[in-house]
Amino acid sequence: MLDKDVEFMNEAYRLAKKSYDEGGLPIGAVLVRGGEIIGRGHNQRVQKGDPIAHGEMDCLRNAGRQKTYKDTVLYTSLSPCMMCSGTIVQFGVPRVVIGENRTFGGNEEFLKSRGVQVDILDHPECIALMETLQAEKPELWAEDIGED
Repeated sequence: MLDKDVEFMNEAYRLAKKSYDEGGLPIGAVLVRGGEIIGRGHNQRVQKGDPIAHGEMDCLRNAGRQKTYKDTVLYTSLSPCMMCSGTIVQFGVPRVVIGENRTFGGNEEFLKSRGVQVDILDHPECIALMETLQAEKPELWAEDIGED
């Protein structure tokens, strides 16, 4: 891990907290190129009524059109779901740094099998925020991950 990894993850956490404070799911993401953030996003499924507005998707959308993603790193507060993982692979993002995967084991093995470097920080604030959401709004969390 690099010192910058914690700095960028703290920004992803700040975005996750923003979503939580808005009544949404606490997932934030930043896309970085050359040590600079080029895109930020947070989960807005609840806020916009959009089932595809996951944190990673919002981040990539806000980064805008890129000629390449092969020189970027995606930081996400929570292990990415299959939709977001597929998008990461589709765009060729070579490295994903995950704040935590204790509350949701996403698709790290899928990403690794496609050549993506995956690093997990076990970021305490990311873990605590998601645990809070899951305890307070279990039905919302179940909806987000497609469980009845």
